[in-house]
Amino acid sequence: MHAFIIILSILLLSFTLLSIVKHDYWTFRIFDYPRLQKLVLSIICVLLIIFFYQGPVLYNWLLTGLITLNIGYLFVQIVPFTPFGKKQVLRITAAIPEQSLSIMIANVYQDNTNSKGCLQEIQKSDPDLVLLLETNQRWDNETRELEKRYGFHVRVPLENTYGMLLYSKLELKDPAVLYLVEKDIPSIHTGVILKNGMRIQLYALHPTPPVPNENPRSTERDKELLLTADLAQQSKDPVIVIGDMNDVAWSYTTELFLKMSGLLDPRRGRGFFNTFHAHYPVMRFPLDHAFISTDFKLKHIKRLANSGSDHFPIYIDLQYEAKASIEQEAMEPDAEDIAVATEKKQDITSD
Repeated sequence: MHAFIIILSILLLSFTLLSIVKHDYWTFRIFDYPRLQKLVLSIICVLLIIFFYQGPVLYNWLLTGLITLNIGYLFVQIVPFTPFGKKQVLRITAAIPEQSLSIMIANVYQDNTNSKGCLQEIQKSDPDLVLLLETNQRWDNETRELEKRYGFHVRVPLENTYGMLLYSKLELKDPAVLYLVEKDIPSIHTGVILKNGMRIQLYALHPTPPVPNENPRSTERDKELLLTADLAQQSKDPVIVIGDMNDVAWSYTTELFLKMSGLLDPRRGRGFFNTFHAHYPVMRFPLDHAFISTDFKLKHIKRLANSGSDHFPIYIDLQYEAKASIEQEAMEPDAEDIAVATEKKQDITSD
């Protein structure tokens, strides 16, 4: 038990320190993900030290102090995504259907064959927009019946797990498929016309994750997010950015994206809404996101039922309110944030 406690303490402290290092390599970025798991293990670890550690008193106090500091750090990082945190996005006070927009985001998992289950979940939630990710030609064929209810669509089926299908009941204005960073990783950029005739700007993304079997660095993911942040900042229309970002809500990169884009995260102050991994309850992270400009308020957000994918779909219902920007405040970048973002974007031209 003595050796186990020391090894566990060292590992937990190392995992936290590695996640603090702002390096793009996957061995650092992957430890951004299990922050809640590290917190729970750290609490267990400090209890083990208090009740079972039999080493020298100095070591006892040192381990207890370090793990307690680790708990404090992790707790501060996680609190904003619990009901105890401050809400970035406020609830609506009165429904205005003509200014509303509901969205379902679903990474279907390309090898998943339960397209009927996915279609049933879409029918059940009945969103205005549906974004399906990891969709290849088979998924495109098996979900074509969505055209009956969704008169507007942008389809980019690919066999590399980065295909995407966007279906909309609302008119899509000037839709475009762009490859911002990598030639085989698309994103969909389109205007969406609300029922009252107002145009909003939608960006649908699915950048690559920093994992050894796909991309050993987070560089390309970070570039795509920051390029989209620039587009959002420059847009004259209200903005919504949706997709599987392959990044957790509390990471430095996601926070940098929010600061540089001026967008808000509806999760903050409400909960994790973990979407991945659907089959491993103790290892779940919030990877699928909807970020919105300050002129939107929230009607509803929820995680939907899984239908064979490794991701849960997520559903969000929003409402445009012109006065919302006065009541809601985006995070501001400091000089260091701007320098980091500028450096990451400059790398695009040098790759």
